[in-house]
Amino acid sequence: MFEQKGKKKKTCLLHPPVIDVITEPRPLRNERNPSTEGTVETYNKYYNYVELTGRLQALAQKYPHIANLSSIGRSVQGRELWVMRITQDPNTDSPGKPKFKYVGNMHGDETVSRQVLVYLVEHLLTKYAEEPRISELVNNTDIYIMPSMNPDGFEKSVEGDCSGENRGRNNANDVDLNRSFPDQFDGTTVNSSSVPEVMAVIRWIQEKKFVLSGNLHGGTVVASYPFDDSASHQQEGHYSQSEDDSLFRYLALVYSSNHPVMKTGQPNCPEAMEENFKDGITNGAKWYDVPGGMQDYNYLYGNCLEITMELSCCKYPPTAQLHNEWDLNRESLVAYIEKVHIGVRGYVKEALNGAALTNVSIVVTGIRHNLTTGKYGDYYRLLLPGTYDITAVATGYTSMTVYSVQVLEGKATECNFTLAPVVSEAAGSTTTHSIPSTDEPNIPTTTSANFSNSTQTRVFRHHNYADMELFLRKYSSEFPSIVHLYSVGRSVEQRELYVMVISDNPTVHEHGEPEFKYVANMHGNEVVGRELMLNLIEYLCRNYGTDLEVTKLVNNTRIHIMPSMNPDGYEASNEGDVKGTKGRNNSNNFDLNRNFPDQFATITEPRQPETVAVMNWLKGNPFVLSANLHGGSLVVNYPYDDDKKGLSQYSQSPDDKVFQQVSRAYSQENPLMHNGHPCEELYPDEYFEEGITNGAQWYNVPGGMQDWNYLNTNCFEVTIELGCVKYPLARDLPQYWEQNRRSLLQFIHQVHHGIKGTVSDSRDGTGIPNATISVEGIDHNVTTAHTGDYWRLLVPGTYSITASAHGTYATVQKDGVEVVDFRLTRVHSDSNGQPIEGPQPTKNPSEKEFESLIKDLSLGQGLEKLVRDTATEKIFRYQRYKELSAFLRGLTLNFPQITSLHSLGQSVEFRTILALEISNKPEEAEPSEPKIRFVAGIHGNAPVGTELLLEFAACLCINYGKNPVITRLVNETRIVIVPSINPDGREQSVEKQCTSTQGLANAHGKDLDTDFFGQLYGFRVVESQPETRAMMDLILDKSYTLSVALDGGALVATYPYDKPVQSVENEGTLKYLASVYANNHPKMHLGETGCSNNGQSNIPDGVMRAAERLSHMGSMKDFSMDFGHCPEITVYTGCCLYPPAEQLATLWAENKKPLLSMLVEVHKGVRGVVRDKSGKPIVGAIIVLNGGVRVFTVEGGYFHALLAPGNHNIEAVADGYQQQRQEVNSAISLIIEFDMDNSIFGLPREFVVASAAASMTALVVTACIIWCVCAAKSNRQKDGFHRLRQHRDDYEDEIRLTSMGSKKSLLAHEFQDESESDEETLYANKI
Repeated sequence: MFEQKGKKKKTCLLHPPVIDVITEPRPLRNERNPSTEGTVETYNKYYNYVELTGRLQALAQKYPHIANLSSIGRSVQGRELWVMRITQDPNTDSPGKPKFKYVGNMHGDETVSRQVLVYLVEHLLTKYAEEPRISELVNNTDIYIMPSMNPDGFEKSVEGDCSGENRGRNNANDVDLNRSFPDQFDGTTVNSSSVPEVMAVIRWIQEKKFVLSGNLHGGTVVASYPFDDSASHQQEGHYSQSEDDSLFRYLALVYSSNHPVMKTGQPNCPEAMEENFKDGITNGAKWYDVPGGMQDYNYLYGNCLEITMELSCCKYPPTAQLHNEWDLNRESLVAYIEKVHIGVRGYVKEALNGAALTNVSIVVTGIRHNLTTGKYGDYYRLLLPGTYDITAVATGYTSMTVYSVQVLEGKATECNFTLAPVVSEAAGSTTTHSIPSTDEPNIPTTTSANFSNSTQTRVFRHHNYADMELFLRKYSSEFPSIVHLYSVGRSVEQRELYVMVISDNPTVHEHGEPEFKYVANMHGNEVVGRELMLNLIEYLCRNYGTDLEVTKLVNNTRIHIMPSMNPDGYEASNEGDVKGTKGRNNSNNFDLNRNFPDQFATITEPRQPETVAVMNWLKGNPFVLSANLHGGSLVVNYPYDDDKKGLSQYSQSPDDKVFQQVSRAYSQENPLMHNGHPCEELYPDEYFEEGITNGAQWYNVPGGMQDWNYLNTNCFEVTIELGCVKYPLARDLPQYWEQNRRSLLQFIHQVHHGIKGTVSDSRDGTGIPNATISVEGIDHNVTTAHTGDYWRLLVPGTYSITASAHGTYATVQKDGVEVVDFRLTRVHSDSNGQPIEGPQPTKNPSEKEFESLIKDLSLGQGLEKLVRDTATEKIFRYQRYKELSAFLRGLTLNFPQITSLHSLGQSVEFRTILALEISNKPEEAEPSEPKIRFVAGIHGNAPVGTELLLEFAACLCINYGKNPVITRLVNETRIVIVPSINPDGREQSVEKQCTSTQGLANAHGKDLDTDFFGQLYGFRVVESQPETRAMMDLILDKSYTLSVALDGGALVATYPYDKPVQSVENEGTLKYLASVYANNHPKMHLGETGCSNNGQSNIPDGVMRAAERLSHMGSMKDFSMDFGHCPEITVYTGCCLYPPAEQLATLWAENKKPLLSMLVEVHKGVRGVVRDKSGKPIVGAIIVLNGGVRVFTVEGGYFHALLAPGNHNIEAVADGYQQQRQEVNSAISLIIEFDMDNSIFGLPREFVVASAAASMTALVVTACIIWCVCAAKSNRQKDGFHRLRQHRDDYEDEIRLTSMGSKKSLLAHEFQDESESDEETLYANKI
């Protein structure tokens, strides 16, 4: 094989010539020769053509039950190309046996291969009945052995010629057969009539559908694997990698590792002593470039994996070396054949009649190389051990995918497919699958095997808005099975922002399938992207089911295409605009690509409707990869787009390598772009290496969309400049499509690189949404989608991947995606906090059903559907105190079974502060159910919250018993609604006053949100307001799980604390709760309040710590945290404090879903019960979260704590009991039980107490004396200490509060200081 090669003139045939080929084996000649008697092999001579023929004929005649000799064609000089078929029943063709071939003596003067293949034939035949290994191999494999592909060249060669000086290498027409096959880069370069040997082999390959092959050569000792050449045809040193590179390396190692010389990697050939090959293998092109080689043809066009084995340094060694050469290669030859049985095998059948389907493409996800089924519908796909998703694709049939196919060491895994025919809607009949003729060899001549069969786009014109809309509607109607058309919003001039989804299940997110998007025409006068997107829609739709690449992309990706983000600007633009600005901006004259929130700069321009629509769209879909298509240059531009200093310099993101990788994937397929000199006439000094650039290094773009994608969603986005002319003439559009078609497809492929997987609950396998996926060393996380699936783009390498607190290692391959799944286990521990085996506390079927409902409402469109299903007719208006009271009483009159109205107290002006409880048993205490509090109106000049809560109460009541979801939520939750804390201030306020403070305070002029103090640092500053006392009594019930307060004057959700503190315990959970509300609000989560009245405009995710907004002491939320042990978030519903009544309907629509989401959220976190060893519930036990935050068990020993997703430590502490600790992972509701031990030193507590009674008597007497002394000390001072009872029934209302919730000992509440006056004491109030 090895030779010194000079440059050769190459000609490309665009179409393969018509070749007369023989489709049946030639009959054997009946001539006799000296070798026909079948003497025993002596290994001491080379067989010339006559002797070879006789030897093979003799063996075939001696072993007819397992051997059959035939010819596949003739050489230039008329010699037969003999092939020995060895298998059980060799004269018949039966399914279930993969086909294998060896080809030798392709170069006539490389003769060792010719001889060892004859020896192999004899070895297989003579050992068949003797060695079980050989018997199994022959019985289960269809083996074809061609000792000489170039018999003419052999006859010219001379024994002892080690370097091939006698010109026997080529065929009789002096053509190198291993440079004469169709090449993936050069096409066909040789006249077929000059290489009849090659044409015969091509036909043979196409007909037989071999699975594995070896091509035997000489000149050194090494196993070489594809690819043999590259596009650049670099003479040596260029590794040309195939899609199955790892598999080829493995196969080559199988041969080399069994060859005593080859495996050393040091052939020590006299003519190349310095040459060595690691492990005895090499990539063909890296060794030296071989265009037109047979092994690449087998792989690319023949269904077959082939490697090339170089067997000896001397091409034609003396006969004395033949026996040694056979000994060196015998085991390698057999072991290599055995590898035809690895991977996956199976059959593809027709669903209606069970008939075998031929030429069905077998697609392995992540490996862009397919093979097809044989005439029995059988296939054999060699694969290394691993887990694969495998799809069968056939024209006229619905594709079928089998997921997670396990491939193990050894024999192949069986995986069968049954395909259902697709009914043609136009003809009303079933489309049948035609089988192409194999009479002519298939000689592809393009770089893409599928391109020649693809339907090309036919529409090249500029589409105005009406034209574009009709185009999209047309394709939506014509291809409903793979297309879904929707709008994400409207432009300033009310044009729809259309998006076309193309996927095999286009209307929903499929678990495990990544979401991809293209956005074009952001600048209205940059129109090439708009037209390319319409071209791409047509191309994908019309080639689905017929083009393998398109079918694979559509089946495995959900592709979103937005042809125009700025339709208004497009309508103002003019064809022929080269570098102008007319139409660039939207109708409000704002540049949309400077209109997104920015990490470095403050964007002062108002957020445009197009921008808001796109931001909402991105927040609502788990996009993985995206491109923003522009015009004016020719380059791929990647984040960051701006720099913190505002300079034009490289601004690197944490994923800089990934962005470079995906950018190159696009540019490399566009020759003009990859050249790096895009617009020499317009911008002669502009140069982009490889056609890519960092955005900020090119020029600064604050407020760009690509950076916002990366920083605020899971999506990696680049900006692609498609051409130097912004609005080219229509006649130029076809060339833009041709230049970018491959790039557009290749970029979509990039979404399948990196890692992907699922984070799931180990108990029931359900996916966990919003779990954080972290990559060690990369400061950028992604989160799981609604069903727990995730995708993380990475460059090849080995990474440490973490989901929540659980980690694993993953190696990312160069091509394809590595699957990394996580199953998160919730821990059940013993009394020492150690994990224990066995089941967790069980749930009855009803509890499991409700947990499933909560998960459904947390994922996908569950809440959206609930919002739609619970719509109620309402004419909104503001209601004063009397109307409000009447409304609440009306609810209790109309819905008495689920409502109860309570008076919490009275305001300064004696208006009653009302609380409405909604529950299926409103008059009964149900401690096992979570209790949620909704409050509003603490500031009377912000009455929107009051109206929202009144409508919320009405919505729940009206839909109870009608809507099953609302019914179940009400049945499982205790809901308390306080619509107006400050009714006096509400009466003073004035409508349409957005910034007025009139009515903010109560009738005493006190801002109630500065009046919740309790015993701050041991003293009371001032007397509490009556409204404050009423709310404090409610909060001190300590049975609430969550509180939501509505206010106005901003658009943000805040979490504790309002007071200035250095750190906040459990801040992750508090921030998470606020983000749940914000994320379900259509505007709040965008972080742009648009409020000019408070100076705050850019709030990340619409959530902030309250003190960062307006720090103050004595707030209700701080009191709820410190004394009620209940997290409270405050939601500011809008910029205007008291907007016109006409806006209430819109405000309700915006807040309905977030309010419902709080009802769902209150059922998450951890809940449980604390019992002693006897099963008796422990009331008043302290549940400590993460070492700080406390909640208390209530009647029945129940507790409930909301926690952000992730790992948390939970401790249970009760007087007289051993402390217990557990670590849990919070996602949805988790039930845990603390089974506490009250033994002391291993003895029953009661026994120890009885034994110590005498000693305690003395202590009691001492305590009485101390009590008397303290009583005499001051008539204002209470007596002594009051020990907390173990059970709730023993509690009395005089329990006083002494702590602001700061970190003290876990038993800090065991003794309470009762040194306050009666007036200063806050009573715990039980409702």
